[in-house]
Amino acid sequence: MRVAVLVSGGKDSALSLYRVLEQGYEVEYLVSMIPQREDSWMFHYPNIHLTDLFAEAVEIPLVKAETTGIKETELKDLKKLLSTLDIEGIVSGAISSQYQKKRIDKICQELNVRSIAPLWQEASLQLLREIIELHFEVIIVGVYAYGLNESWLGKQIDAHTLNSLLDLNRKFGISLIGEGGEYETLVLDAPYFKKKIRILQTEKVWKTHSGYLLVKKARLLDKPLKT
Repeated sequence: MRVAVLVSGGKDSALSLYRVLEQGYEVEYLVSMIPQREDSWMFHYPNIHLTDLFAEAVEIPLVKAETTGIKETELKDLKKLLSTLDIEGIVSGAISSQYQKKRIDKICQELNVRSIAPLWQEASLQLLREIIELHFEVIIVGVYAYGLNESWLGKQIDAHTLNSLLDLNRKFGISLIGEGGEYETLVLDAPYFKKKIRILQTEKVWKTHSGYLLVKKARLLDKPLKT
């Protein structure tokens, strides 16, 4: 089946892409929407510009478009972009968000293509463990919930970070996977990457109780050949 995968550069879409590649889907395109406001309802904002490097690293063509980021209007922008593609299915990284899933399902129905959500309704803890066990290199680039402070920006998601997230989940009810917008991530490497992303320059943008790590400069590095 020919599919397009919605990607933000974050862990959920990157793991969904991994799953469909492993299952033999023909991934024709990666698709990114570039919101013009930080509080987009549907799309990531921090470092969305790095989807170009992400696509180059995985060697899959990227199609993208800008959106105002205004609720519902941004869905029309996504539908307009997807309608130009010759595909049979659209892959999303939805896990538990009914808001996201229902709207993507509706777009797929209107375009007469299949909606594919490889991670839907899976346990957050298991998904994070899978990311760690598969050696995804993922860093936190945005924090927007009580208990997550500036020190979390740039942290890699590993076993130690997972334990810290579990502790915050117990104390404050923070979503482990961050799908409620508690935190956002950036994937620098994954098993299917042909090259890895290396960050060269960053800037922390912090506003009272939340903020993000802006990647100002990055490049691709060759990965060691597997023997």
